[in-house]
Amino acid sequence: MRGAGLTTSGEPVADLARCLDMPSTVIRRFDYDPRAQALDVEFVSGRRYRYVGVPEDVAAAFREAFSKGRFFNARIRDLFQCEELALEAAEDAWDL
Repeated sequence: MRGAGLTTSGEPVADLARCLDMPSTVIRRFDYDPRAQALDVEFVSGRRYRYVGVPEDVAAAFREAFSKGRFFNARIRDLFQCEELALEAAEDAWDL
C-alpha cells in the first residue's frame, strides 16, 4: 500500500479502505488496496504483513467485523499468502 491514496503502482486511488486506531487487542490498523487485492495488517506488536489475493468482499467484512482478531484468524490468516513488510516499506505504507 502507498499512503496519500496511491496504489502499489503509484496510481492515485480514492477508494483505499483504511482503518486506523481501531479497538482491537490484536490488530492496530489495516489498509486495503482493491485494485491489487492487497491487505496490509499491522499488529499491536508492530509487525506488519501484506496479504495478497484478498477479495474486496472479505476486506469489507473485515472492516465491519466487531472482533477484528477473530475475523482475521478465521477468514484471512491461513487462507491468503502473505509476506512480512520490511521496516522501510512498512514505514512508507502508513504515510497519510
